[in-house]
Amino acid sequence: MNFKITPQETSNPKILKFEANQFILQYDSFEYSNIDEAKESPLAQQLFYLPFVKKVYLSGNFVAIERYDIVEWEAVKAEVSSQIEAYLNKGGPVVNAKNKAKEAVTVYAESTPNPSVLKFVANKNLVPTSFEFNSIEEAKLSPFATALFQFPFVKSVFIDKNYVSITKFDVIEWEEITLELRTFIKNYIEQKKDMISSNAAESLDKTTAQLDKVYEGLDDTSKEIINILEEYIRPAVASDGGNIAFESYNPETKLVKVILQGACSGCPSSTFTLKNGIENMLKQMMGSKIEAVEAINA
Repeated sequence: MNFKITPQETSNPKILKFEANQFILQYDSFEYSNIDEAKESPLAQQLFYLPFVKKVYLSGNFVAIERYDIVEWEAVKAEVSSQIEAYLNKGGPVVNAKNKAKEAVTVYAESTPNPSVLKFVANKNLVPTSFEFNSIEEAKLSPFATALFQFPFVKSVFIDKNYVSITKFDVIEWEEITLELRTFIKNYIEQKKDMISSNAAESLDKTTAQLDKVYEGLDDTSKEIINILEEYIRPAVASDGGNIAFESYNPETKLVKVILQGACSGCPSSTFTLKNGIENMLKQMMGSKIEAVEAINA
């Protein structure tokens, strides 16, 4: 599959993110402040020949570039996108890291509010966006999740950024399987096997460009709800190994529907979180626009 590059704005107007439709790096991230620092990265060195490039950051499925004030992104972003895209499609190396010292992989287990879910946190990025798989059939786009489903006690897998939340069946206790799972995940990462297929994000409509297109098609109230969920709710539930995703808003009934993912799905405290956390916050911040919040998979 050919690389496609899409420019994405960031919170810093000097930094533009050039997102690829597949990984350019697995696990590692690199930051360079000049062409000499970038000697291990032919891609970054090529970008530093552009006079407005101040810093280059490589990670996962994107290249982020900080510019000098001599130019605006609007004038050059198409040129930079084309240059990165052409380089990658010619098979150019992103980083030659043969001589770099191998960084140790660490994985530790965290309990969650859901007794059926354990969160395994790594010291490396695993995926560019979140993925949830509730069966081995759903996991066909993720070699990692497919491998986890080979364990008979694994019920579902939620992967986000640098962690994986695993839901188990009740036939076994965590004390019996935590070490086995932690060792398996650590070895899998050390061997630098694929977490997800290169086309997984695109196939599941999870690229930034696809998500932005959906977002732009929503009404203003739905956008406001999503922004509140992203800014205030997502960080809190992510620390517990889960996610709460927006599903829909009905302007007539003023009902917000969400999807519980990871540790949030099936959690005994999810109803309390919905009513006393999310629903109350949305009502406080949006007033009469919100009547209730409901999970479609509670």
